[in-house]
Amino acid sequence: MDRISRKELKKDKFREELASTVEYVGLHRQQMVRYGAVVVALVLAVLGWRYYSKQKSAEREGALQAAMDVQNRQIGPETGNEFLPTFPTVEARANAANKAFNDVIAKYPGSDEAQIAYYFLGVAANDTGKTTDAEKYFKVASEDGSREYGSLAKYSLAHVEYALGKPAEGERLLRSLIEKPTIFVSKDQASLSLAKLIAPTRPNEARKLVEPLMTSKNPAVSRAALTAMSEFSQQ
Repeated sequence: MDRISRKELKKDKFREELASTVEYVGLHRQQMVRYGAVVVALVLAVLGWRYYSKQKSAEREGALQAAMDVQNRQIGPETGNEFLPTFPTVEARANAANKAFNDVIAKYPGSDEAQIAYYFLGVAANDTGKTTDAEKYFKVASEDGSREYGSLAKYSLAHVEYALGKPAEGERLLRSLIEKPTIFVSKDQASLSLAKLIAPTRPNEARKLVEPLMTSKNPAVSRAALTAMSEFSQQ
């Protein structure tokens, strides 16, 4: 009997709570609808931002790809084929590429695409013998944005620094890449480059960098190491 009374009490309590909840909803319907609308608005805003972000990302990637297409055009006489456009000279291509990449930087500052655009500006400058300009662009690209893309610029900057008579700075950059490689610049790649650059003045140290790479499981790395060792022996 006591057990039944408890069950009934529980049922009565549940009914009371349910009735109270229904009454609360009835009395506060407008307020709850308003809060519900706020939640829906927030959800829609998040979904809208994601869609907008994807659209903007695709837009940035498209602009960068168009600029890269300019950079990759062949040098030579006109082919008459709209799908195979050419530039008459390297300088003409560099000028067109500069404009395209600067447009990306101006339109999407601070983005990964802008960082890559700075890198390609450095490439274009280096192609036309403007080494000082290349140094400037590679520095910006190596310091701004992601470490992965920055490593490409740092790798190129190291070689530019050697060309400008700054071997200590070039070596510092390559050693930093050896210590912290990325998916774009491996430890092996940075080690081989450093070895080739220091070989004329420090051949023994260059050999020490290359020797472990001669037995690399990567065939491309081992071949490059063997070639480098052969070149060192001829110096």
